[in-house]
Amino acid sequence: MIDYSEQDGKLYHIQVGKGEVGRYVILPGDPKRCRLIAEYFENPKLIADNREYVTYTGSLDGEMVSVTSTGIGGPSAAIAMEELAQCGADTFLRVGTSGGMDLQVKSGDLVVASGAIRMEGTSREYAPIEFPAVADFGVTTALAEAAKNLALPYHVGVVQCKDSFYGQHSPETKPVGRELMEKWEAWVRLGCKASEMESAAVFVVANYLHVRAGTVLLVMANQERAKAGLENPVVHDTDAAIRTAVEAIRVLIRRDKKQ
Repeated sequence: MIDYSEQDGKLYHIQVGKGEVGRYVILPGDPKRCRLIAEYFENPKLIADNREYVTYTGSLDGEMVSVTSTGIGGPSAAIAMEELAQCGADTFLRVGTSGGMDLQVKSGDLVVASGAIRMEGTSREYAPIEFPAVADFGVTTALAEAAKNLALPYHVGVVQCKDSFYGQHSPETKPVGRELMEKWEAWVRLGCKASEMESAAVFVVANYLHVRAGTVLLVMANQERAKAGLENPVVHDTDAAIRTAVEAIRVLIRRDKKQ
């Protein structure tokens, strides 16, 4: 493969080199969340800021840890994971926002994704569609344990991933609207917890790279609850999801040291 980087030893997109990130990496979408997440680290340092990729590295419980933003969607998330893995990362925790789907999933709740519906394009360039997008069991249980330890409301289950935000929120306006609405109804009837845009790619890429990955999501609102006339405020504060990911890394560090 051609090395496009303008700096020796730096990966082209994330502009990070080997030894500059920990094995544990939190992956938010929004670059502005990286500083907020890094504030939970000990001695955080800005490593790189390039395109949608902002990276800080610090430590937790004596272990080197990092946070790298991925932007929106599977393509940029896959690039980040590929390049971070080359730098030594092997455990990825996606932290993001989502829209609830199951009526029991309320605004402000957390969803820990056990798997993801591959209604996006990136994962198809890594694995046949028959291959499931499944989170790492150890990371998933660590996230659930963390949410429980922090006494936060959470759900564990399948999430739906798509490439088009407006295909979800205004499907009736799209030329393929009927298909989008029929599939959405199927996902709801199957008990899908929430909808977002990155986890399917993150999970499949993790399988390809033979690394660990999991996801914790803030539910901002639930359009199914709104349609049912149920309480449905809009929540923007992602701190609960961030604290859950940080606590989950601590859980993983303890487990990994025992092994």
